[in-house]
Amino acid sequence: METYSNFSVTILGNSAAIPTKNSHLSSQVVANHNNYFLVDCGEGTQLQLIRYKIKYHKIDNIFISHLHGDHFFGLIGLISTYHLLGREKQLNIYGPPALKLLIEMQLKVVQTNLKYELLFHELDNDNYNQIYENRDICVYSFPLVHRVPTWGFKFEQKQKKLNIKKSFVKLFNPSIEEILNIKNGENFVCKDGAIIPNNEITTPPQQPLSYAYCSDTRYDESIMKYITDVSVLYHEATFDNSMQDKAHEKFHSTASDAANMAKNANATSLILGHFSARNKELKSLLAEACVIFKNTIISQEGIEYLIS
Repeated sequence: METYSNFSVTILGNSAAIPTKNSHLSSQVVANHNNYFLVDCGEGTQLQLIRYKIKYHKIDNIFISHLHGDHFFGLIGLISTYHLLGREKQLNIYGPPALKLLIEMQLKVVQTNLKYELLFHELDNDNYNQIYENRDICVYSFPLVHRVPTWGFKFEQKQKKLNIKKSFVKLFNPSIEEILNIKNGENFVCKDGAIIPNNEITTPPQQPLSYAYCSDTRYDESIMKYITDVSVLYHEATFDNSMQDKAHEKFHSTASDAANMAKNANATSLILGHFSARNKELKSLLAEACVIFKNTIISQEGIEYLIS
């Protein structure tokens, strides 16, 4: 059976609002089949890319969830670094409409004409939209519930074709064209005209995997339809349960909110992040979430989590 490989997320920063001595602001890298996607770019992101030996020159697509500084203040620095290193290939940035103006104004003030093309893609805050696609994966954006227009992102692998049994190939030695037809679901016609049903010579491909990123958001069940059955859900857990009212007021979530979202969306696993600096002990957040959704972990910076 064909298996998926190299589908993972590496957490660069999981702190909310301000950095601390041991934690950095929101940023992570999703990798799939040698494609690298940067999700949010808080202050210090490029230093984290260097620290954890991420091949950041391979990043061609950056996704910014919203225009709060802890999610994008590192972007202009990374853009400038690419320029100083002589980057020539296009860089795509997906984010709020005002982001283009902000970046272009910064470049204008410092009189920098980039050596590469910077292409902005404005996000639509009202719908679930496919915003990127390659041969292996699609990326979707969807609205979250926060104080400013905010988006989540879902990375979803494409359905693979059927797998052909090796015993059949060895026995019948099909042509390349016949192999492609079989992978597309067609039966095999022998030289004597006999037909071998497709389901006798193939096995199903592995189910596509998916990863959803829910940055800053208040708990709202309308989000659930965008992330139903996701393989891995990264969800903010800014506050613990004792601050449920504060979380609602600030358009953020508690660990229990994140767990309820994962449970009700039928996610396979949950990664908690975006922790307030007031949370000195993250084990309590994990405990609160696990009461509701057992397959929960606390994100750790520099750790690559396989999506499975």
